[in-house]
This record gives sequence, structure tokens and C-alpha cells, in this order.
Amino acid sequence: MTTTVSTQLLESARALADMIKAADSFVFFGGAGVSTESGVPDFRSNKGIYTNRPSAETMLTPSYMERHPESFWEFYRELFMSFDPKPNACHIALAELESLGKLSHVITQNVDGLHQAAGSRNVIELHGT
Repeated sequence: MTTTVSTQLLESARALADMIKAADSFVFFGGAGVSTESGVPDFRSNKGIYTNRPSAETMLTPSYMERHPESFWEFYRELFMSFDPKPNACHIALAELESLGKLSHVITQNVDGLHQAAGSRNVIELHGT
């Protein structure tokens, strides 16, 4: 089974490389999975940062921060201050494709700054900056 998965992955990678070569340019759209390899936690998986916490819609509001400041700031520290992630191979490859003129924009749901740290300049963070 490992051989089949590896073969399928290799075939998919080759197909993607062929599409990139054939295209004048392309846009990359990504989310949490891009940065998890860098140690950035995701939010909604069974090991995500929202496990055993209120929903994001509840927790990331001014009223929650006012009513539960300790919980809010613990979450904030865990999310933004407890680690020092570095760009991984995906971030670096995307920045290289941008520098070659193949990648026009990175559209991401992430707000970790790793695309920019890798060298990407045309980054749109859907959840803000």
C-alpha cells in the first residue's frame, strides 16, 4: 500500500509540475495545513488549538475578552507567543515560484507571516494582517 500511495503522490506531483510549467502564472490558495509542518497549530482538528475551548466565534470577540480575560490571554499567548515558527519547504517553494514569475499571488487563511518570511510579496491574508 505504501508503494501505491507513493506512486500516486509522485504522479500527482508530476501533474502539478506540468500544469505550472504550462501556465503563464497561477494563484495559490492555502490554509492551516501549509504551516502545520512549521509547528503552527491548526484550529479545528482533533488536536487543534480550539480543542476543549469555546468556538472561535465566541472566543475571539471583545465581549469574551472582557468577561474571561485570563482565558483570552492564555489563548493569545499560546497562539502567537509560545513558538517561533520558521518557513517550511512549501513556503520557500512558493516564494521561489513567485520570484520566477510563475506565482502571481498567495491567498491564505493563515496570519502567521510565514509566506512573507519566506520571501513572498504578493500575499493576501483572508483573516486579516
